[in-house]
Amino acid sequence: MNKINTLESPWGSSRYRKVATAVCFGTFLEWYDFLTFATLAVFFGPLFFPSEDPNAGLLASLATFGVGMVVRPIGAALFGSMGDRIGRKPVFMITIALMGLATVSVGFLPVYSQIGIWAPILLVGLRLMQGLSAGGEIGGGAIYLAEHAGNQNRGFKTSFLQLMGPLGILVSTLQIALLQIWLSPEEFQSWGWRVPFWISIVLLLIAFKARMALEETPVFLEISKNKKIIQNPLLNNFRDPQTRKRMFLLFFCVSAGGAVLFFCVQVYTAIFLKTSIKLPAELVNQFSIYATAVLFPLTIFAGWLSDKIGRKPVVISGLLLGTIFILPGFQMLHALGIELIQTMNPTVNILLMGAVLTVLSLCLALVVGPQTALLAELFPAKSRNSAATLPHNLAAGWIGGMLPFIVTWLNTSWESDLAGLWYPTIFLGVGALIAILYLPETRNTSLLD
Repeated sequence: MNKINTLESPWGSSRYRKVATAVCFGTFLEWYDFLTFATLAVFFGPLFFPSEDPNAGLLASLATFGVGMVVRPIGAALFGSMGDRIGRKPVFMITIALMGLATVSVGFLPVYSQIGIWAPILLVGLRLMQGLSAGGEIGGGAIYLAEHAGNQNRGFKTSFLQLMGPLGILVSTLQIALLQIWLSPEEFQSWGWRVPFWISIVLLLIAFKARMALEETPVFLEISKNKKIIQNPLLNNFRDPQTRKRMFLLFFCVSAGGAVLFFCVQVYTAIFLKTSIKLPAELVNQFSIYATAVLFPLTIFAGWLSDKIGRKPVVISGLLLGTIFILPGFQMLHALGIELIQTMNPTVNILLMGAVLTVLSLCLALVVGPQTALLAELFPAKSRNSAATLPHNLAAGWIGGMLPFIVTWLNTSWESDLAGLWYPTIFLGVGALIAILYLPETRNTSLLD
């Protein structure tokens, strides 16, 4: 069997389906655990950060969410280098266990009224553990799946991994919506918010068992066989000008652009609708579920399209559309939402808000659909894991993860519900310009190179 054939894994083969299912489920669990925290940010404020000013409590809660994102690059540096040295699979086992332990512990954590200042301290500590785990998983999972996907239709076959973040939000949102229906507000505030963290115990056991059966990627087996493993891959990446340039492009254009759009569309939108417009929580949950559901086919379409016309034009289209539409989109949501509260016939407003969320989701899909394939295609096999995971998690952590906090802080400082959205707008515009000038086309890259 030649080298190229070891990489050809048809989408319909049972081997690839097994790999894709295990990787996707594990990544879903990471995102479910990681983003349940964001979904519950509004409730965490009074429980862990009591304050007479509701905005202060919300900012503290969002900052704690951001802390987990900030340490993601540290996890990426650590686990990314390990993935290049000891293999992709062992890293998966470590990261899933670390995330599961931290998340389950949040479900049993005492609140401020019970143990005082130790409550927020312990919460931040567990959030740091989640961030380290996510740094190794998110990015590393993309490399693992891409190296199993083969050289044909790689954009389409790997685009499914990008659905795991929205799916994690969808499941978390559905759980919380059902809990709020079944429980009284007092019961939910007392103990109901813990249930999603408790459920992660079962999901962790399933994911761990599925990953035990995974095989190492054919690419890593090939470089191990040929003794091409680098002992200090991260340092080597920064020494090599070509790799260093592509790490910057991945960071600023692809990963940061995707992270900004992801947190605008999938995370900040719900916070905006609840706090700025003050829509009922049940209606906000319905909008969140819709935005996630419509994102699924759009993301797969974008991955497929990138196989036909190339990764670069698809990604640039998403960045440009996001630049143009983020601010007007949220302005329309704000105007329609205020009118929705006041009107007796809300059907038209709901439909129009759904249309706005569809366009916002399209911006996101065009960037993240080809992203999994791009992460692998930009870098040589011997240093791919460390070269891709660090800038990817740096962008997601420092740019995307802090976005809800920065936007909320800017809105508070300027006493506006929309002023902070200039931040993602400008960032996407600069990213689009750099991508147009410098991002290479990688569609036909062989992953063994």
